[in-house]
Amino acid sequence: MFLLNDQPLVIDTPFTTADGTQYPANWLRLASAEEKAAIGITEVADTQTYDDRFYWAVGVPKQLNDEFAFKEDGSPLMVQRYDAETKSMIDTDVQVVSKGLKSQMIAQVKATAASLLAPTDWKVVRQAEIGTPVDQATLSYRAAVRADSNFNEAAINACASVDELAAYQLVWPEVE
Repeated sequence: MFLLNDQPLVIDTPFTTADGTQYPANWLRLASAEEKAAIGITEVADTQTYDDRFYWAVGVPKQLNDEFAFKEDGSPLMVQRYDAETKSMIDTDVQVVSKGLKSQMIAQVKATAASLLAPTDWKVVRQAEIGTPVDQATLSYRAAVRADSNFNEAAINACASVDELAAYQLVWPEVE
């Protein structure tokens, strides 16, 4: 990454220096290191990137599994409900659970499976209501979606680390 006056320069984008000199979009690609240094451009290593679906920062993974939540004092954080009599929130006997990446990804798998099945739901409903048979291709596709959904869930649950989960590629049948 190139910096000019501590501001990043985008390659293939024209820029102007503090003294008003304008440079064309291809200048950074064509200029030598000496020419860049002469006008105050420095090159620094790009910052490391990370997948923010799985990590808070480089090397800082998010929570993999579901965990019970606790207050700062270490006591359990309980689900609360409104008590009309006292006009206040009171604790129930259910502890709050902080969902981990596995639960979030499984919920995504279930939503994807539902969206893949939805376009053919009408055929199944029609069969249930009036007895019109569903074609074999549709039945096979729906079975493949359910099988892939189950496979994805099992694979997600088998992941022992955030790195494994981040590397996992979901499997889905081809859409008809």
